[in-house]
Amino acid sequence: MTKADIVNEISKNTGIEKVTVQKTVEAFMETVKDSLGKNKNVYLRGFGSFIVKKRAKKTARNISRNTTIIIPEHWIPSFKPAKTFVGKVKVNVK
Repeated sequence: MTKADIVNEISKNTGIEKVTVQKTVEAFMETVKDSLGKNKNVYLRGFGSFIVKKRAKKTARNISRNTTIIIPEHWIPSFKPAKTFVGKVKVNVK
């Protein structure tokens, strides 16, 4: 499902114009990105959490040059679904 599909579905279910739904979805995504960029997690009860995880420093290999490189510790965005979300997916997906 794409963002356009989500906008169409919300518009159809709520009767709100697509343009308004599009702006709302864009604003939501921008808010989540800004919050994670400021190292603030976003918690949506019953849906899940958008969190920032710390990746440890590690050694990797560049196979084409046969060299090792060190990847420094860094932060990455992550999503952790709520238990109710996981339960609903487990029941519905076959």
